[in-house]
Amino acid sequence: MKKNVLVGLLMASVWTSPTFAQSVGTDSVGSDAPEADDDIVVTAARTVLPASALPLTIDIISKEALDQQIILSGSVTDAVATLTPSFSPTRGKLSGAGETLRGRSPLYAINGIPQSTPLRDGSRDGFTIDGFFVDRVELIYGSNALQGIGGTGGIVNQVTVGAPVQEGLSGRVLVQGTADGDVRSDGLGGKAAGLVQYKADRFDATIGASYERRGVFYDARGRRIGLNLTQGETQTSDAVSLFGRLGYALSSTARLDLMASRYELEGDGEFVAVAGNRLTGVPTTAVRGAPPGDPAANRTESVALTLTDTDLGSGNFVSQVFFNRTRDTFGGELAPIATFQDVRIAPVGTLFDQSQNRSRKLGGKISYERAVPGFEDLTAIIGFDALYDTTEQRLIATDRVWVPPTDFRSLAPFAQANLRLFDGLFRLAGGVRWENVEIKIDDYTTLATTTTPRGGVQVSGGSPKFDDVLFNGGVIVEPAQGIRLYASYAEGFTVPDVGRITRAIGTPGVDLDNFLDISPIISNNREIGAEVKRGPLDASVTYFWSTSTRGQILVARPDGIFDVQRQRVEIEGLELNLGVQMPIDGLRLSAGYAHILGRTDTNADDRVDTDLDGTNVSPDRLNLAASFDRGRVSARVQTQFYFSRTFDGLVRDPRNDFGGYTLTDAYLGYQVGPGRVILSAQNIFNRQYIDYNSDVRLPTDNLSFFAGRARTMTLAWDMRF
Repeated sequence: MKKNVLVGLLMASVWTSPTFAQSVGTDSVGSDAPEADDDIVVTAARTVLPASALPLTIDIISKEALDQQIILSGSVTDAVATLTPSFSPTRGKLSGAGETLRGRSPLYAINGIPQSTPLRDGSRDGFTIDGFFVDRVELIYGSNALQGIGGTGGIVNQVTVGAPVQEGLSGRVLVQGTADGDVRSDGLGGKAAGLVQYKADRFDATIGASYERRGVFYDARGRRIGLNLTQGETQTSDAVSLFGRLGYALSSTARLDLMASRYELEGDGEFVAVAGNRLTGVPTTAVRGAPPGDPAANRTESVALTLTDTDLGSGNFVSQVFFNRTRDTFGGELAPIATFQDVRIAPVGTLFDQSQNRSRKLGGKISYERAVPGFEDLTAIIGFDALYDTTEQRLIATDRVWVPPTDFRSLAPFAQANLRLFDGLFRLAGGVRWENVEIKIDDYTTLATTTTPRGGVQVSGGSPKFDDVLFNGGVIVEPAQGIRLYASYAEGFTVPDVGRITRAIGTPGVDLDNFLDISPIISNNREIGAEVKRGPLDASVTYFWSTSTRGQILVARPDGIFDVQRQRVEIEGLELNLGVQMPIDGLRLSAGYAHILGRTDTNADDRVDTDLDGTNVSPDRLNLAASFDRGRVSARVQTQFYFSRTFDGLVRDPRNDFGGYTLTDAYLGYQVGPGRVILSAQNIFNRQYIDYNSDVRLPTDNLSFFAGRARTMTLAWDMRF
């Protein structure tokens, strides 16, 4: 049976900028799962047209694939990064700073609700819901305006568990334990999660909760992996996730859904970092101790009300209003942070402080799609999106403002058309989205520094406004069943990290109404590719390139804090994918490769001259996997090859070159009655390595020299009823 992947928005997403829909760029276990008659809906694309009609690069990580990867690695972000060669290796920390997709920051979303905070990017958007409540992950590659602001690298949309189909009570229970290879007591972790669903006629309800305790992480040499107290840790932490969904069928085609979720992860504050030594290769470690202040933490709360009707006037209607609130607490260091010193409060070098990001979003989306009457080969979509975001960053020990409250407002009407020609041999797609943006910041004063000990710099606030028309278009040629060629262009939009920029202003007399550094980032994505899906073969190749004339890169200061620089950025890459169903029933072999090169303009001559460093671009990677799913048994072995890399150009530090490493994981599941017994092992060969992010940045910072995690085993019982 052939899997018919439909791309549409039945629940909570925004479609404005297509690129191409296929399984490319990832070794997604989703394509390892048995095919089904049921249509798969990709909710991040906002159309009910089939995948072959859209020039979008999409991959779907199915529920089965996602559960496997979360058992192995622990989080949705780790699952996406493991399966997607174009995605940077994760840091293994609470912060995802520097983790990119196709060399740019992706937009994380839950049912289309943006989780990112681009105004002051706390980089905690990968930890906003437990993967237990996620039904699948939809990856859309490349710069686009699908969800408005933030999708310059692509979109990672986490679609939560759907409404129950059968009448009565059903549910799921998961219990698991995790240990390092030597089963040390402080390295033990565990998770318990439950989900109950009920359906009675038109009404349905889904309620669930999960609790996860993570122990200390160890490297392959038996040493505790060091902690990043400021940015936050997933090790030595407790996480609680709550999820609820109520639905009511208004008619056979119309439905109303209310979804709410709350996620909080907090460090236990029982360990402190001990600096390593980069010159001798000794990584940072940890010992028991009490760090000052509150432990680093992340809290996210979301509520959304969605109304859909799949047959309103012969068209598809979707509307949604949502509220999202995040509070990201950054931990305190043992030594007082120099940036936070103020002689008016305490002598220099004695003042302790820590910061906290606070963000609130209120938004709405509405769209309507139908074939044009009398011209059924032409499908049109019209819609409107609105987003209001308020973000600030405060120092919570002394109640000072580091990043002033910043209001963001976006109003964006859009239209899209898709034309089918010559009985489907050709497809043309295109559209526009008008982004009308206003950023408002009141007058403020920056923090005092050693050069301004009696007070910071006074900055005149303002309300800079930006508007731009974002275009997209593409063509698809399908000369034979299962063979597809395509080319596309799409523009994406975001704002730079306004918080980093405004807090770093050191020149008196700046007026934000005329301050170019907070102008928007417009990035584009061009790609060409081919896809073959015939018989046991599933193969694709994609070449892409993108540019932004005033892009954003992160540059480290001597004190380890990263500032934003606005520079021209050019990125290009090649993605290859191959999957083969073997003659042995249930056995599938797959491979995925990505090569990405990014360049930036460091001397402001509008010519790129220097490689983007590892903080901004991922290494080349090859993924190999073998999976087996037959009867009661499911198994998978996967290897990721991260290739060594040097970063060349006018600005170069050879200490930031990447040495490369290889990791192999294994998973085995066996069905027993209503449940499944699962045994998994991450890094099964116990490879000692320095993680990518540590290897390619801050070459003199011995506190940020982290080893990767050693062999880690998980035993789980997953029961459904």
